[in-house]
Parts: sequence; C-alpha cells; structure tokens
Amino acid sequence: MDLLSLVLTLRPLEIPAQRTDFPRWWGRASQAALLDVVRQADPALAERLHASPQSTISNQQSAIHNSLRPYTVSTLMGKFDRQTGAPLPGETYTLRWTSLSADLTALLLAFCQTAAGSTLELDHVPFSVAAADCSGTQAWAGQDAYAALGSRFLPGVEIPRRVSFQFTSPVVFKSGGLSHPLPTASLVFNSLIEKWNAFAPLALMPELRRYAEECLAVSRFDLESRSVPLKDGGLRIGAVGQITFTTTNFDRFWMGQIHALAAFAFFSGIGAGTTQGLGQVRLMIAD
Repeated sequence: MDLLSLVLTLRPLEIPAQRTDFPRWWGRASQAALLDVVRQADPALAERLHASPQSTISNQQSAIHNSLRPYTVSTLMGKFDRQTGAPLPGETYTLRWTSLSADLTALLLAFCQTAAGSTLELDHVPFSVAAADCSGTQAWAGQDAYAALGSRFLPGVEIPRRVSFQFTSPVVFKSGGLSHPLPTASLVFNSLIEKWNAFAPLALMPELRRYAEECLAVSRFDLESRSVPLKDGGLRIGAVGQITFTTTNFDRFWMGQIHALAAFAFFSGIGAGTTQGLGQVRLMIAD
C-alpha cells in the first residue's frame, strides 16, 4: 500500500495556565509531531523527510513553492479558547497525517496499531491519543495505491466530464515569487502532477498539463478567502470552499488521468504548504 491517511483523535493532558502564546495555526506543531514519531521508529527515514528534496520541474513550470515531501499534515482541529488560543480541557481534537510513499506508509500503519493511549506533544502541549484510524472509519482516513487509482478509469468505465473539490484548509500556490490564492485548473493540476511524478512508480505524460490548462474550465465555485498566520507575524492568504472544473473538449484518455489525480489529491493535498496544514482537500461526488 503506497498511500495512507491517518486520523488521530486527541485529548489535552495538561494546559499551562499562564501561557498566552499558543499557536493560532498548529500546522508547524503537527509537522514536528509527525517527524518525531518517525524519528522514534526510523531515524534514517526521519532525516530523509526533514531534508529538502528539489523538484524535478523547473521553477517556471512549478505550481508550488515548497520542496516536495512525501507527506502532508493538518492543523489541530477543534475548539480553542477565543482569547489565548489554548486547547480546552475535556475537549477532543483531530489531527490528520498522510503519506505518499510506501516506507512512510508502512511506518504509520504500524504506529496506527499502537497509537491509542500514547502521548503526542504539540508545541509543548501533551495530548493523549484517544483513537487512531487508518482504515476509513472516519471520512478523512483511508488507504490506497497508485496502481489502483489509475486502474479505476480503464476502458469500459464511464468517465465524468466534471471534477469537484472541497478545500477544507486554505489553498495557495507559489509561482514566480508571488502567491496565488485562486485555484485555477492549471495551478491545481500542475501541483498534483508534480507530486504524482515525484512519488508514483510511473510518471504521467507531459501533455496532461496542457490538457488541464487548455481544456478544463471553472463551471462552479463557492470560495472564501482565509488567512493563516506565519511564524514571522505575517499572513498567508488562501481559499477555502468548493470548486468544479468541467472539460470543454472531452477526451476519455486525458479525463481518466484527471480523475485519477483528483482522487490522489485526498492524500497529496494541493498547492503550497501542505506539510504545514495548507491545501487539505477532498473530492466531491458529482451531481
């Protein structure tokens, strides 16, 4: 199994009463916690994940700014103190980690089996792991394989003309030194193609980029701008909500690959900052 989405249910154990500097976005803390779990089980793998592999795509073609890594994380999700941002005693919280490579997937599957009852630290706040789901009991958990994603759209299978996404955390793209918060077809599928080609056993054909750019049009959207605080005090602006792309020139071969990428997005995320909680997305069922 290559692809994994692990959902953790957490409860805070101890919240410092005098602390006022809790993060308003827990993406960095989530990333650090994931790397710590990996480090405890496989220090060499943790070192490779912490390194900064370079994209195989040129800067001019790249739709994302951050280096490609075979995982994503979510921010900590739940209710927080409105004034301090602190987690609340007695509340439960959700954290999601995904893997795009077989070695990391195997490690996280093993962690999933023993995680319940363990302690996870996020930004110096200890949490008890109440439950861990990697089987799909929760909507955001699950497993898949690159080969399986592609085989679902073989000849004989009906291919929809539309593909719809729901962005549940802000999506933003980096290109040419600028941030682009609007998820155009070109930016969305360039991001997915780049991640697929970096980690899948077989690369996609270069012409798929051109098809996405020239033949997919926005047919429906319901998006809002959302800001995420940065470590230096700035803000990163992204979009959350729903968007639908419809082909203007249906081709069964290319649309099959588009739908395989759309399913892959559940694990890979879309755009920049996916290793710190941005670009969390899932495929919507076409109406």
